Amino acid sequence: MESPDRVELNGRMEINQNPENLPILVIGATGKTGRRVAEKLTDKGINVRGGSRTADIPFDWDLKETWAPALAGTRAAYITYYPDLAFPGVSELIAEFCEVAKANDVKRLVLLSGRGEEGARASEVSVENSGAEWTVVRCNWFNQNFDESFFLEPVLSGEIAIPAGDAVEPFIDANDIADVAVAALTEDGHHGEVYELSGPRLLSFTDVAAELSDATGRHIKYAPVSPEEYAAVLAEAGLPEDFVELFTMILDGRNASLTDGVQRALGREPKDFGDYAREAAATGVWDTSDQLAAQNA
Repeated sequence: MESPDRVELNGRMEINQNPENLPILVIGATGKTGRRVAEKLTDKGINVRGGSRTADIPFDWDLKETWAPALAGTRAAYITYYPDLAFPGVSELIAEFCEVAKANDVKRLVLLSGRGEEGARASEVSVENSGAEWTVVRCNWFNQNFDESFFLEPVLSGEIAIPAGDAVEPFIDANDIADVAVAALTEDGHHGEVYELSGPRLLSFTDVAAELSDATGRHIKYAPVSPEEYAAVLAEAGLPEDFVELFTMILDGRNASLTDGVQRALGREPKDFGDYAREAAATGVWDTSDQLAAQNA
């Protein structure tokens, strides 16, 4: 993805040091938002340095010696952390990363944070105090969790089991998140902004199941479970048990409101969950006909 422009100076080819030609580091460039951020930057003709373990210049949160080489010669960085910014010890990593970014003269930092997650605030403060131009992008439930992540198999099975009770959430589309991040990384006017993102509607998981049923033509139901039951599901899927506590916390109603972050950052409305569901269904990702054919063979 990264291809620095070169110019001829005194008969020699030299790297053009125009800051606009320097790459942008995208941490988590293979993830739900990072992949989209990288693609959208590339489409705009911007050099991208993918921040992942398998990149040409690898980046690994667990190997601090990879940070400086990944940041060297970049003008900005999109910061994501998996599995979640609010997990214990992460804020210390973000603070150290910001110091390395400062030492490498990175001018702009955009942090993907969690809406309603007190544990993420310390990481936000580290970015805000980094000395760089900064933007914080807060969001909660991604639409794409249902076709690219841990809810894909439940949708295929026809039952979404989660300890959500009757909580409502303003589900946000990953493409809207990426558009906001790209704007903050490449445009002026976003420095010092905390954008809380939401979709245009509050939906319960019963509502979500109904939207998915309409989009797929199959009956998909929501089955509320206890935190203890969900812990067993996570363990079977190989996901951190800390997700149980996180889900319980953020589903207590703290995020049961709509925000105007997408509108403020982009000047347009966010994508509705129903539109997302219809578009995802059209790709065939939730098509179970092959599975049924295999079972009946």
